[in-house]
Amino acid sequence: MEIRYYCAQWIEAKQWNSIDVENPISEPAAGQLLQELLDQISQKAEELTGDEMFPIRLKLSETAREFHTRYSIRPMNFVRLIRHVLESEERLVSQSGGVGDGDEMTVPDSHKEIKAWFDQLNWLTQDTAKDLTNLQEKQEMINVQYQEMTKIQGRITMIQQMQNYQNKQQELVNLTQKKGEYESALQLEAQEVLQKRMELAQKHQQTFDLLGQVQHKVLEDELIRWKRQQQLAGIGGPPEGNLDTLQSWCEELAEIIWQNRQQIKRVELLRQQLPISMHGHDLLPELDTKITTLLSTLVTSTFIIEKQPPQVLKKETRFSASVRLLVGGKLNVHMTPPQVKATIISESQAKILLKNENANMNETSGDILNNCGVMEYHKDSGVLNVTFRNMSLKRIRRADRRGSEFVTEEKFTLLFQSQFKVSSGELVFHVRTLSLPVVVVSHGNQECNALATILWDNAFSEAGRIPFAVPDKVVWPLMAKGLNSKFMAANGRNLSNDNLVYLAAKVFSSQNVTTDDFTSVQITWSNFNRDPMINRTFTFWRWFHGVMELTRKHFRGPWNDGSIMGFVSRQQALELLMTKPVGTFLLRFSDSEIGGVTIAWVGENERGERQVLNLQPYTGDDFNIRSLADRVKDLGQLVYLYPDIPKHVAFHSYYSSTEPPQAPKASEGGYVPASIKATIPAIPDGGPHINVTDQPFSPPSTNTEDMGQGASDVMREVASVDGTMDEVDISQMLEDYEEGPGLNLDSYLNSIPMTTTNSALNT
Repeated sequence: MEIRYYCAQWIEAKQWNSIDVENPISEPAAGQLLQELLDQISQKAEELTGDEMFPIRLKLSETAREFHTRYSIRPMNFVRLIRHVLESEERLVSQSGGVGDGDEMTVPDSHKEIKAWFDQLNWLTQDTAKDLTNLQEKQEMINVQYQEMTKIQGRITMIQQMQNYQNKQQELVNLTQKKGEYESALQLEAQEVLQKRMELAQKHQQTFDLLGQVQHKVLEDELIRWKRQQQLAGIGGPPEGNLDTLQSWCEELAEIIWQNRQQIKRVELLRQQLPISMHGHDLLPELDTKITTLLSTLVTSTFIIEKQPPQVLKKETRFSASVRLLVGGKLNVHMTPPQVKATIISESQAKILLKNENANMNETSGDILNNCGVMEYHKDSGVLNVTFRNMSLKRIRRADRRGSEFVTEEKFTLLFQSQFKVSSGELVFHVRTLSLPVVVVSHGNQECNALATILWDNAFSEAGRIPFAVPDKVVWPLMAKGLNSKFMAANGRNLSNDNLVYLAAKVFSSQNVTTDDFTSVQITWSNFNRDPMINRTFTFWRWFHGVMELTRKHFRGPWNDGSIMGFVSRQQALELLMTKPVGTFLLRFSDSEIGGVTIAWVGENERGERQVLNLQPYTGDDFNIRSLADRVKDLGQLVYLYPDIPKHVAFHSYYSSTEPPQAPKASEGGYVPASIKATIPAIPDGGPHINVTDQPFSPPSTNTEDMGQGASDVMREVASVDGTMDEVDISQMLEDYEEGPGLNLDSYLNSIPMTTTNSALNT
């Protein structure tokens, strides 16, 4: 890895495919490439200066020696290795979407920092392993010397007991002197062992401090960032990405922690084998506790929900979720696969759990079917996880609601918990993790309000919060960001600045906000989805959700093409269209209906006065009968999509049929088939019947077919109450509305009926 990083430019510049690895003639060229790489490594090692780069220099040197030993005799294998690495990288880049021409794959600075830390940790761990080996050898030498001294003592005792031993005194003097030498040497070596133990403990302390720093970076920064991305993805944010990088970091942490823990255990064993009194502070008990705590924190923090359950959870409906242990493979947890159980608990129960990890969570807030599973180890990917595919919420027990809280504002969470052992049962881990908050609904009509609760929670919750606290109000830019993410996820194209200004003006219409700059204006939960908008019976969110779903289900394509202006008021539409030719139209979302879209177009009355008319809003039920594009095609009054795009150019690809109409033929049984076409049967006071011969702004065509199938069907009369046909001055009615605020323009617009008629062969 280090060589790939520091020698990347040289590696990528070489023509590795030019060497035929199956032809022995190419072996000298392969050997030359190997030698050049070794030279590159030596050069890079010399360039890396400073104590902080010492571990990397050491790793480069060790890898260079390994390459020379392994491939100098077989350089073709070296070429095969490099080819395999480069091909694997290209495949991974291709699978992840690739990079543009001229772009370079960039590694985030935080990733580089973590990698450098791991290099240092590995070096420190190897260094303490060597010191531990030296310490063990030193103790073994002491044991040998001690045994020799014991033998001398035994010889002395034996001679002292002998009566007729020649040169007894001289022998005793010599043995006593030799024993004294051993004792002195042993004392010195014991002091040296004690010193080595203290130095090793200090090195372990340094390693553990760095381990804690790296683990905090991985778990509290990178993993929390991934979880936050997962939460934002639930409201349309970018995908959180896979867990492979995080798992590789966690596994490396687990391996380093485990190696150091084993070193601490060896130190304890050596102390038992050779007890030496230590003066001063003994670090070993603290180190043992700290390394075990690091391991416990790592294991419990890496038990995560890989795939969240749906956050709007409907009773008696099947749902799925997936839980993963990022360090399961390294700790061999899969050797005895643990069982995971899922339960649903309330917000208050979740608070109790976080306050007291030892709390008994046998009490739940509902019953879930198929809520137990066994973790499986996937050898190829190294993933240890369990997927619950067929869970179903059978029953829910709700708490007493607070004040005016609605059912769709009550939050629950799924609790996943398990227990497993490592190191032959020496360590037992109880792991738990909570899902993102879920709202439980019983009927489909509750889903809209439940989604509002989830959007507010996912968008505005803070890391480390008490479950599931959220602010009661936020500034508009944060709300706009959440709405944009949600709308873009559903429909593709994002909301423009003008769209967001329109939405802000709509949601704050009851607060008399006089500025167009909504940067510091705050929106409350009540503004968002509790209090109805002014002069309306529905909330802002219900209106927004309605147009979002209408767009998603019925005209997502035209929205992405930019053919749907959508978020524009009636007055703005009037101002935009009044300067345009007769027949120019735009589509905007209805203010008066949930999930409605209306067409505003430029017409002209009998007196030649230009006017802007609005069709009665279409809803999803209308589009289930005939699509928006086909309705636009039908209406001959609609010629140019604002500002000047011929309607067939904008909507042609969405017509249900582009074939010219043919005379229907009688089918079997003698029936004549019928078709449905949108028309405007009556327009008050001679609305705009398009006559291109006397309209200077009309399109240059005299063929009514060019203007849509409904052009010849436009009527210029409206039925009165008594059934007779009267002329109506529409401009006068508009003037009356502007002067009299008590008049309801919506009621008036409903007087412009929009119908569908059956068109069949006249017989």
